[in-house]
Amino acid sequence: MRKGNILVVEDVHQERIALCEVLKGWGYRVTAVSNGGSALKKLKAQNYNLVISDFRMPELNGLELLRKVNAEKTGVPVIIISGYGTVESAVEAMKLGAFDFILKPFAPKILKFVTARAIKGGVSPSLRADSELPEPSIITKNPQMLDLLELAKTVANSKAAVLIQGESGTGKELFARFIHNQSSRRDKAFVAVNCATLPEGLLESELFGHEKGSFTGAVSRRLGKFELAGGGTILLDEISEMNIHLQAKLLRVLQESEIDRVGGQHPVPINTRVISTTNRDIEAAIRAEKFRVDLYYRLNVIPIRLPPMRDRKDDIALLADYFIKKYNKIDGRNVKGLTKDALQTLMRMHWPGNVRELENIMERAVLLCRGELVDKDALFVEEKLNAAGGPEFSSIPAGSLKEMEKRMIFHTLDQTNGNRTHAADILGISVRTLRNKLNEYRETMSASGGL
Repeated sequence: MRKGNILVVEDVHQERIALCEVLKGWGYRVTAVSNGGSALKKLKAQNYNLVISDFRMPELNGLELLRKVNAEKTGVPVIIISGYGTVESAVEAMKLGAFDFILKPFAPKILKFVTARAIKGGVSPSLRADSELPEPSIITKNPQMLDLLELAKTVANSKAAVLIQGESGTGKELFARFIHNQSSRRDKAFVAVNCATLPEGLLESELFGHEKGSFTGAVSRRLGKFELAGGGTILLDEISEMNIHLQAKLLRVLQESEIDRVGGQHPVPINTRVISTTNRDIEAAIRAEKFRVDLYYRLNVIPIRLPPMRDRKDDIALLADYFIKKYNKIDGRNVKGLTKDALQTLMRMHWPGNVRELENIMERAVLLCRGELVDKDALFVEEKLNAAGGPEFSSIPAGSLKEMEKRMIFHTLDQTNGNRTHAADILGISVRTLRNKLNEYRETMSASGGL
Protein backbone atom coordinates (compact mmCIF):
# COMPACT_ATOMS: atom_id res chain seq x y z
CA MET A 1 0.00 0.00 0.00
CA ARG A 2 1.26 3.46 -0.92
CA LYS A 3 2.24 5.80 1.89
CA GLY A 4 0.85 9.06 0.55
CA ASN A 5 0.32 11.29 -2.47
CA ILE A 6 3.07 13.86 -3.15
CA LEU A 7 3.14 16.74 -5.64
CA VAL A 8 6.68 17.63 -6.78
CA VAL A 9 7.28 21.10 -8.27
CA GLU A 10 10.70 21.43 -9.95
CA ASP A 11 11.57 23.31 -13.14
CA VAL A 12 14.83 21.43 -13.89
CA HIS A 13 13.89 18.27 -15.79
CA GLN A 14 16.72 16.03 -14.55
CA GLU A 15 16.23 17.01 -10.90
CA ARG A 16 12.46 16.56 -11.22
CA ILE A 17 12.89 13.03 -12.56
CA ALA A 18 15.50 12.12 -9.92
CA LEU A 19 13.34 13.42 -7.07
CA CYS A 20 10.31 11.49 -8.34
CA GLU A 21 12.26 8.24 -8.62
CA VAL A 22 13.60 8.56 -5.07
CA LEU A 23 10.15 9.26 -3.61
CA LYS A 24 8.55 6.41 -5.58
CA GLY A 25 11.27 4.11 -4.30
CA TRP A 26 10.16 4.95 -0.75
CA GLY A 27 6.60 3.92 -1.55
CA TYR A 28 4.92 7.27 -2.30
CA ARG A 29 2.58 8.13 -5.17
CA VAL A 30 4.19 11.04 -7.00
CA THR A 31 2.89 13.63 -9.47
CA ALA A 32 5.43 16.06 -10.95
CA VAL A 33 5.00 19.47 -12.58
CA SER A 34 7.54 22.00 -13.83
CA ASN A 35 6.08 25.24 -12.44
CA GLY A 36 3.96 26.79 -9.72
CA GLY A 37 0.98 27.55 -11.96
CA SER A 38 0.61 23.89 -12.92
CA ALA A 39 0.98 22.95 -9.26
CA LEU A 40 -1.98 25.14 -8.26
CA LYS A 41 -4.15 23.52 -10.96
CA LYS A 42 -3.19 20.05 -9.70
CA LEU A 43 -4.00 21.02 -6.11
CA LYS A 44 -7.49 22.16 -7.15
CA ALA A 45 -8.14 18.96 -9.07
CA GLN A 46 -6.79 16.38 -6.62
CA ASN A 47 -5.95 15.87 -2.94
CA TYR A 48 -2.28 15.65 -1.99
CA ASN A 49 -0.66 14.79 1.33
CA LEU A 50 2.45 16.89 0.66
CA VAL A 51 3.95 19.42 -1.76
CA ILE A 52 7.72 19.44 -2.32
CA SER A 53 8.71 22.57 -4.24
CA ASP A 54 11.92 24.07 -5.54
CA PHE A 55 12.65 27.57 -4.25
CA ARG A 56 13.89 29.32 -7.40
CA MET A 57 11.56 28.90 -10.40
CA PRO A 58 10.46 31.25 -13.21
CA GLU A 59 7.12 33.10 -12.95
CA LEU A 60 6.04 31.65 -9.59
CA ASN A 61 8.81 30.78 -7.14
CA GLY A 62 8.55 28.47 -4.14
CA LEU A 63 7.63 31.18 -1.64
CA GLU A 64 4.93 32.60 -3.92
CA LEU A 65 3.52 29.10 -4.41
CA LEU A 66 3.58 28.60 -0.63
CA ARG A 67 1.63 31.86 -0.13
CA LYS A 68 -1.03 30.79 -2.62
CA VAL A 69 -1.33 27.30 -1.13
CA ASN A 70 -1.84 28.81 2.32
CA ALA A 71 -4.30 31.40 0.97
CA GLU A 72 -6.42 28.54 -0.39
CA LYS A 73 -6.35 26.95 3.10
CA THR A 74 -5.65 23.53 1.60
CA GLY A 75 -4.03 22.27 4.79
CA VAL A 76 -1.32 20.57 2.67
CA PRO A 77 2.18 20.76 4.20
CA VAL A 78 4.84 22.27 1.92
CA ILE A 79 8.56 21.49 1.95
CA ILE A 80 10.80 24.03 0.17
CA ILE A 81 14.06 22.80 -1.41
CA SER A 82 16.71 25.31 -2.48
CA GLY A 83 20.24 25.48 -3.77
CA TYR A 84 20.32 29.23 -3.09
CA GLY A 85 19.13 29.31 0.51
CA THR A 86 19.92 32.09 2.91
CA VAL A 87 18.91 32.60 6.52
CA GLU A 88 16.46 35.28 5.37
CA SER A 89 14.75 33.09 2.76
CA ALA A 90 14.56 30.14 5.14
CA VAL A 91 13.04 32.27 7.89
CA GLU A 92 10.58 33.77 5.40
CA ALA A 93 9.53 30.29 4.28
CA MET A 94 8.96 29.17 7.87
CA LYS A 95 7.02 32.37 8.65
CA LEU A 96 4.78 31.63 5.68
CA GLY A 97 4.07 28.18 7.09
CA ALA A 98 6.52 25.89 5.26
CA PHE A 99 6.87 22.53 6.98
CA ASP A 100 10.63 22.61 6.39
CA PHE A 101 13.35 24.26 4.29
CA ILE A 102 16.05 21.92 2.89
CA LEU A 103 19.24 23.15 1.25
CA LYS A 104 20.68 21.44 -1.86
CA PRO A 105 22.62 19.25 -2.11
CA PHE A 106 21.14 17.11 0.66
CA ALA A 107 21.49 13.53 1.85
CA PRO A 108 18.52 11.35 0.79
CA LYS A 109 17.97 10.25 4.39
CA ILE A 110 17.25 13.88 5.37
CA LEU A 111 14.54 14.16 2.71
CA LYS A 112 13.16 10.75 3.67
CA PHE A 113 12.92 11.71 7.34
CA VAL A 114 11.35 15.15 6.72
CA THR A 115 8.89 13.75 4.15
CA ALA A 116 7.69 11.04 6.52
CA ARG A 117 7.21 13.57 9.33
CA ALA A 118 5.34 16.01 7.08
CA ILE A 119 2.89 13.38 5.86
CA LYS A 120 2.37 11.97 9.33
CA GLY A 121 1.94 15.36 10.99
CA GLY A 122 0.29 17.32 8.19
CA VAL A 123 -3.45 17.86 7.97
CA SER A 124 -5.16 15.92 5.18
CA PRO A 125 -7.19 18.14 2.83
CA SER A 126 -10.21 15.93 3.46
CA LEU A 127 -9.94 16.58 7.19
CA ARG A 128 -9.13 20.27 7.22
CA ALA A 129 -11.42 22.91 8.68
CA ASP A 130 -13.34 24.98 6.16
CA SER A 131 -12.19 28.53 5.50
CA GLU A 132 -15.35 29.85 7.18
CA LEU A 133 -14.33 28.30 10.48
CA PRO A 134 -12.42 30.56 12.86
CA GLU A 135 -8.76 29.93 13.47
CA PRO A 136 -8.23 27.22 16.14
CA SER A 137 -8.81 28.79 19.53
CA ILE A 138 -9.07 27.72 23.15
CA ILE A 139 -12.75 27.02 23.83
CA THR A 140 -13.51 27.28 27.53
CA LYS A 141 -15.66 28.74 30.26
CA ASN A 142 -13.86 26.80 33.00
CA PRO A 143 -12.62 29.22 35.74
CA GLN A 144 -9.21 27.54 36.02
CA MET A 145 -8.65 27.67 32.26
CA LEU A 146 -9.79 31.30 32.11
CA ASP A 147 -7.27 32.19 34.83
CA LEU A 148 -4.51 30.44 32.87
CA LEU A 149 -5.45 32.37 29.72
CA GLU A 150 -5.20 35.63 31.63
CA LEU A 151 -1.78 34.57 32.94
CA ALA A 152 -0.71 33.75 29.38
CA LYS A 153 -1.76 37.19 28.16
CA THR A 154 0.12 38.84 31.02
CA VAL A 155 3.44 37.10 30.29
CA ALA A 156 3.11 36.95 26.48
CA ASN A 157 5.36 39.93 25.77
CA SER A 158 8.20 38.90 28.05
CA LYS A 159 11.08 36.71 26.86
CA ALA A 160 10.77 34.51 29.93
CA ALA A 161 10.72 30.77 29.21
CA VAL A 162 7.38 29.03 29.69
CA LEU A 163 6.89 25.38 30.71
CA ILE A 164 3.43 23.97 29.96
CA GLN A 165 2.64 20.69 31.70
CA GLY A 166 -0.41 18.53 31.23
CA GLU A 167 -1.68 15.14 30.15
CA SER A 168 -1.70 14.16 26.47
CA GLY A 169 -4.59 15.76 24.62
CA THR A 170 -5.07 18.74 26.95
CA GLY A 171 -4.01 21.27 24.29
CA LYS A 172 -0.46 22.16 25.29
CA GLU A 173 0.66 23.14 21.79
CA LEU A 174 -2.54 25.13 21.24
CA PHE A 175 -1.79 27.01 24.46
CA ALA A 176 1.78 27.67 23.33
CA ARG A 177 0.47 29.12 20.06
CA PHE A 178 -1.95 31.27 22.04
CA ILE A 179 0.97 32.79 23.97
CA HIS A 180 2.87 33.43 20.73
CA ASN A 181 -0.17 35.03 19.08
CA GLN A 182 -0.72 37.32 22.08
CA SER A 183 2.89 38.52 22.01
CA SER A 184 4.75 41.16 20.01
CA ARG A 185 6.40 38.20 18.21
CA ARG A 186 3.11 37.20 16.55
CA ASP A 187 4.33 38.31 13.11
CA LYS A 188 7.48 36.21 13.42
CA ALA A 189 7.85 32.45 13.06
CA PHE A 190 6.37 29.88 15.44
CA VAL A 191 8.45 26.71 15.06
CA ALA A 192 7.49 23.49 16.83
CA VAL A 193 9.94 20.63 17.44
CA ASN A 194 8.81 17.30 18.89
CA CYS A 195 11.71 16.08 21.00
CA ALA A 196 10.11 12.63 21.40
CA THR A 197 9.81 11.74 17.70
CA LEU A 198 13.25 12.85 16.49
CA PRO A 199 16.07 10.27 16.73
CA GLU A 200 18.75 11.32 19.20
CA GLY A 201 21.37 11.65 16.45
CA LEU A 202 19.20 14.07 14.46
CA LEU A 203 17.76 16.23 17.22
CA GLU A 204 20.91 18.30 17.81
CA SER A 205 21.20 19.09 14.10
CA GLU A 206 17.46 19.78 13.91
CA LEU A 207 17.64 22.28 16.77
CA PHE A 208 21.00 23.97 16.17
CA GLY A 209 21.78 23.21 12.52
CA HIS A 210 25.04 21.88 11.11
CA GLU A 211 27.88 22.89 8.83
CA LYS A 212 28.81 21.13 5.62
CA GLY A 213 30.98 18.07 6.29
CA SER A 214 30.34 18.04 10.04
CA PHE A 215 29.21 14.39 9.85
CA THR A 216 28.51 11.71 7.26
CA GLY A 217 25.67 12.92 5.07
CA ALA A 218 26.12 16.60 5.94
CA VAL A 219 26.65 17.61 2.32
CA SER A 220 25.60 21.22 2.90
CA ARG A 221 24.95 23.71 5.68
CA ARG A 222 21.56 23.25 7.36
CA LEU A 223 19.88 25.85 9.50
CA GLY A 224 18.48 24.67 12.81
CA LYS A 225 15.02 25.41 14.20
CA PHE A 226 16.41 28.02 16.65
CA GLU A 227 17.69 30.09 13.73
CA LEU A 228 14.52 29.56 11.70
CA ALA A 229 12.49 30.82 14.66
CA GLY A 230 14.67 33.94 14.94
CA GLY A 231 12.69 36.79 16.45
CA GLY A 232 9.77 34.44 17.06
CA THR A 233 8.97 31.46 19.25
CA ILE A 234 10.30 27.90 19.37
CA LEU A 235 8.17 25.19 20.96
CA LEU A 236 10.14 22.28 22.44
CA ASP A 237 7.38 19.69 22.62
CA GLU A 238 7.86 16.79 25.07
CA ILE A 239 11.05 18.32 26.42
CA SER A 240 11.36 15.59 29.08
CA GLU A 241 12.30 13.11 26.31
CA MET A 242 15.48 15.02 25.42
CA ASN A 243 18.78 13.22 25.93
CA ILE A 244 20.72 14.37 29.01
CA HIS A 245 23.78 15.22 26.86
CA LEU A 246 21.71 17.53 24.64
CA GLN A 247 20.09 19.10 27.72
CA ALA A 248 23.48 20.55 28.65
CA LYS A 249 23.76 22.23 25.25
CA LEU A 250 20.23 23.58 25.49
CA LEU A 251 21.04 25.03 28.91
CA ARG A 252 23.92 26.96 27.37
CA VAL A 253 21.63 28.28 24.63
CA LEU A 254 19.23 29.61 27.25
CA GLN A 255 22.04 31.16 29.29
CA GLU A 256 24.00 32.75 26.43
CA SER A 257 21.25 33.39 23.80
CA GLU A 258 23.44 31.80 21.15
CA ILE A 259 23.69 28.42 19.46
CA ASP A 260 26.58 26.37 18.10
CA ARG A 261 25.88 24.61 14.83
CA VAL A 262 27.18 21.05 14.71
CA GLY A 263 30.68 21.37 13.28
CA GLY A 264 30.55 25.16 13.53
CA GLN A 265 33.53 27.32 14.46
CA HIS A 266 31.68 30.30 15.91
CA PRO A 267 28.52 30.73 17.99
CA VAL A 268 25.46 32.25 16.32
CA PRO A 269 23.43 34.79 18.36
CA ILE A 270 19.67 34.16 18.53
CA ASN A 271 16.61 36.07 19.71
CA THR A 272 14.03 33.34 20.25
CA ARG A 273 11.31 32.85 22.87
CA VAL A 274 11.37 29.30 24.27
CA ILE A 275 8.19 27.48 25.28
CA SER A 276 8.43 23.85 26.40
CA THR A 277 5.78 21.22 27.03
CA THR A 278 5.70 17.83 28.69
CA ASN A 279 3.10 15.23 29.63
CA ARG A 280 5.50 13.52 32.05
CA ASP A 281 6.22 14.17 35.71
CA ILE A 282 9.37 16.19 35.08
CA GLU A 283 10.25 16.40 38.77
CA ALA A 284 10.23 12.59 38.91
CA ALA A 285 12.61 12.60 35.94
CA ILE A 286 14.92 14.92 37.89
CA ARG A 287 14.90 12.56 40.85
CA ALA A 288 15.72 9.68 38.48
CA GLU A 289 18.63 11.79 37.12
CA LYS A 290 17.11 11.79 33.63
CA PHE A 291 16.54 15.55 33.55
CA ARG A 292 18.87 18.33 34.65
CA VAL A 293 17.57 20.35 37.56
CA ASP A 294 19.38 23.51 36.36
CA LEU A 295 17.70 23.22 32.95
CA TYR A 296 14.34 22.69 34.64
CA TYR A 297 14.69 26.00 36.51
CA ARG A 298 15.66 27.77 33.27
CA LEU A 299 12.63 26.39 31.44
CA ASN A 300 10.15 26.74 34.28
CA VAL A 301 10.30 30.54 34.74
CA ILE A 302 6.58 30.75 33.91
CA PRO A 303 4.91 27.46 34.93
CA ILE A 304 1.52 26.58 33.42
CA ARG A 305 -0.26 23.32 34.26
CA LEU A 306 -3.30 22.55 32.11
CA PRO A 307 -6.16 20.71 33.82
CA PRO A 308 -7.35 17.37 32.39
CA MET A 309 -10.77 17.10 30.76
CA ARG A 310 -12.23 15.32 33.81
CA ASP A 311 -11.55 18.49 35.84
CA ARG A 312 -13.24 20.82 33.34
CA LYS A 313 -16.47 19.01 32.54
CA ASP A 314 -18.22 22.37 32.43
CA ASP A 315 -16.52 22.72 29.02
CA ILE A 316 -17.82 19.46 27.53
CA ALA A 317 -21.03 20.87 26.05
CA LEU A 318 -19.18 23.92 24.71
CA LEU A 319 -16.42 21.86 23.09
CA ALA A 320 -18.84 19.27 21.71
CA ASP A 321 -20.82 22.05 20.00
CA TYR A 322 -17.60 23.50 18.54
CA PHE A 323 -16.51 20.12 17.13
CA ILE A 324 -19.98 19.43 15.69
CA LYS A 325 -19.82 22.71 13.78
CA LYS A 326 -16.27 21.96 12.66
CA TYR A 327 -17.09 18.51 11.27
CA ASN A 328 -20.38 19.68 9.78
CA LYS A 329 -18.27 21.94 7.58
CA ILE A 330 -15.78 19.21 6.72
CA ASP A 331 -18.30 16.45 5.95
CA GLY A 332 -21.13 18.57 4.56
CA ARG A 333 -23.52 17.57 7.35
CA ASN A 334 -26.17 19.59 9.18
CA VAL A 335 -26.07 18.20 12.72
CA LYS A 336 -27.67 20.66 15.18
CA GLY A 337 -26.30 19.40 18.50
CA LEU A 338 -26.56 16.69 21.17
CA THR A 339 -29.54 15.00 22.73
CA LYS A 340 -29.84 15.16 26.51
CA ASP A 341 -28.88 11.47 26.78
CA ALA A 342 -25.80 11.99 24.61
CA LEU A 343 -24.60 14.93 26.71
CA GLN A 344 -25.18 12.97 29.93
CA THR A 345 -23.16 10.11 28.45
CA LEU A 346 -20.25 12.43 27.71
CA MET A 347 -20.46 13.93 31.19
CA ARG A 348 -20.12 10.45 32.76
CA MET A 349 -16.91 9.61 30.93
CA HIS A 350 -13.47 9.75 32.54
CA TRP A 351 -11.64 11.22 29.47
CA PRO A 352 -8.13 9.68 29.62
CA GLY A 353 -7.49 11.18 26.16
CA ASN A 354 -8.79 14.61 27.20
CA VAL A 355 -9.89 17.16 24.56
CA ARG A 356 -8.31 15.13 21.74
CA GLU A 357 -10.47 12.14 22.72
CA LEU A 358 -13.59 14.31 22.78
CA GLU A 359 -12.80 15.64 19.31
CA ASN A 360 -12.35 12.12 17.90
CA ILE A 361 -15.67 11.01 19.44
CA MET A 362 -17.51 14.03 18.03
CA GLU A 363 -15.99 13.53 14.58
CA ARG A 364 -17.26 9.95 14.56
CA ALA A 365 -20.63 11.06 15.96
CA VAL A 366 -21.17 13.55 13.14
CA LEU A 367 -20.44 10.78 10.63
CA LEU A 368 -22.83 8.35 12.33
CA CYS A 369 -25.66 10.79 13.14
CA ARG A 370 -28.81 9.96 11.16
CA GLY A 371 -30.91 12.91 12.26
CA GLU A 372 -30.42 16.49 13.39
CA LEU A 373 -29.24 15.60 16.91
CA VAL A 374 -26.43 13.29 18.00
CA ASP A 375 -27.86 10.56 20.21
CA LYS A 376 -25.81 8.39 22.54
CA ASP A 377 -25.73 5.46 20.08
CA ALA A 378 -23.78 7.64 17.61
CA LEU A 379 -21.08 8.35 20.21
CA PHE A 380 -19.76 4.81 19.91
CA VAL A 381 -18.34 4.84 23.45
CA GLU A 382 -20.20 1.92 25.05
CA GLU A 383 -17.00 -0.07 25.64
CA LYS A 384 -15.41 2.83 27.54
CA LEU A 385 -18.50 3.25 29.73
CA ASN A 386 -18.72 -0.48 30.41
CA ALA A 387 -15.03 -0.58 31.40
CA ALA A 388 -15.60 2.31 33.80
CA GLY A 389 -18.60 0.60 35.39
CA GLY A 390 -21.12 2.69 33.50
CA PRO A 391 -24.42 1.58 31.98
CA GLU A 392 -24.51 -0.74 29.00
CA PHE A 393 -26.34 0.20 25.83
CA SER A 394 -28.47 -2.93 25.96
CA SER A 395 -31.20 -1.24 23.94
CA ILE A 396 -28.98 -1.05 20.84
CA PRO A 397 -29.11 -4.25 18.75
CA ALA A 398 -25.71 -5.85 18.25
CA GLY A 399 -26.27 -5.89 14.49
CA SER A 400 -26.86 -2.13 14.46
CA LEU A 401 -23.63 -1.52 16.34
CA LYS A 402 -21.71 -3.76 13.95
CA GLU A 403 -23.17 -1.98 10.95
CA MET A 404 -22.38 1.46 12.45
CA GLU A 405 -18.83 0.31 13.17
CA LYS A 406 -18.36 -0.95 9.61
CA ARG A 407 -19.84 2.22 8.11
CA MET A 408 -17.65 4.42 10.28
CA ILE A 409 -14.47 2.49 9.39
CA PHE A 410 -15.06 2.64 5.63
CA HIS A 411 -16.05 6.30 5.76
CA THR A 412 -12.87 7.15 7.70
CA LEU A 413 -10.72 5.20 5.24
CA ASP A 414 -12.37 7.10 2.42
CA GLN A 415 -11.66 10.41 4.18
CA THR A 416 -7.98 9.48 4.60
CA ASN A 417 -7.55 8.20 1.03
CA GLY A 418 -7.02 4.65 2.32
CA ASN A 419 -4.30 5.60 4.82
CA ARG A 420 -4.80 2.96 7.51
CA THR A 421 -2.44 4.55 10.02
CA HIS A 422 -4.25 7.89 9.82
CA ALA A 423 -7.66 6.21 9.87
CA ALA A 424 -6.77 4.13 12.94
CA ASP A 425 -5.62 7.29 14.72
CA ILE A 426 -8.94 9.03 14.01
CA LEU A 427 -10.92 5.95 15.04
CA GLY A 428 -8.96 5.63 18.28
CA ILE A 429 -7.86 2.03 17.58
CA SER A 430 -4.59 0.34 16.67
CA VAL A 431 -3.59 -0.33 13.06
CA ARG A 432 -3.64 -4.05 13.92
CA THR A 433 -7.25 -3.83 15.12
CA LEU A 434 -8.23 -1.97 11.95
CA ARG A 435 -6.51 -4.59 9.80
CA ASN A 436 -8.34 -7.39 11.65
CA LYS A 437 -11.68 -5.63 11.16
CA LEU A 438 -11.07 -5.26 7.42
CA ASN A 439 -10.10 -8.93 7.15
CA GLU A 440 -13.30 -9.81 9.00
CA TYR A 441 -15.41 -7.77 6.56
CA ARG A 442 -13.59 -9.31 3.60
CA GLU A 443 -14.23 -12.86 4.85
CA THR A 444 -17.91 -12.06 5.46
CA MET A 445 -18.31 -10.66 1.95
CA SER A 446 -16.47 -13.63 0.45
CA ALA A 447 -18.68 -16.10 2.33
CA SER A 448 -21.81 -14.33 1.09
CA GLY A 449 -20.55 -14.22 -2.49
CA GLY A 450 -19.77 -10.52 -2.34
CA LEU A 451 -16.21 -10.91 -3.57
